[in-house]
Amino acid sequence: MRVINPDHRLIAHKLTYLRDKRTDSPTFRRLAEELMTLLAYEATREVRIEPFEIETPVAPTTGIKLSNPKPLIVPILRAGLGMLEGMVRLLPSAEVGFLGMQRDEETLEAVTYANRLPDDLSGRQVYVLDPMLATGGSMADAIRYLVERGADDITAVTLLAAPEGIAHLEESVADLSAPVTLVTGAIDEKLNEVGYIVPGLGDAGDRLYGVAQ
Repeated sequence: MRVINPDHRLIAHKLTYLRDKRTDSPTFRRLAEELMTLLAYEATREVRIEPFEIETPVAPTTGIKLSNPKPLIVPILRAGLGMLEGMVRLLPSAEVGFLGMQRDEETLEAVTYANRLPDDLSGRQVYVLDPMLATGGSMADAIRYLVERGADDITAVTLLAAPEGIAHLEESVADLSAPVTLVTGAIDEKLNEVGYIVPGLGDAGDRLYGVAQ
């Protein structure tokens, strides 16, 4: 698994305000969307393309366009929805699917409760969005599920990641046939005793939408 942690001052700047507990939900949503767009530039560096013949006002030339099948963007509900608009802004022609996953607060394991994806993902590049890579369980389960459906290239995009989550994800996807890349805004210090990232930013879903589910 390849891990990309861009060194960019704007990413660090937006993360600072996302971490601040005084940041209200509307501002948090806007910052998450803006940060996602910055991370999307890194995540899509190897998006699949093909030649495309056009004519400028001056002369014919060859450009590029996204290859078919188009990329699939999969936010993990519910917090991943806060990253979707930032990604779609960069890939407006991509398709969007949804996975509903939540963590069992006692076992810290991921449980799937919703699925709106194409049945066949053969030959698809997939971008999986989830703000926090904490224990790594939800992301690992999502990636394995997507590969089982035929996806052959997976990029996971997170705002923050814990070292424990990265290690778990790397171990979990090691036997997969599809390459996996993780793009994250920051790699934090650790997980605490209840599985939250330290220093982190708290519960991303609650801070995005203002209510606990």
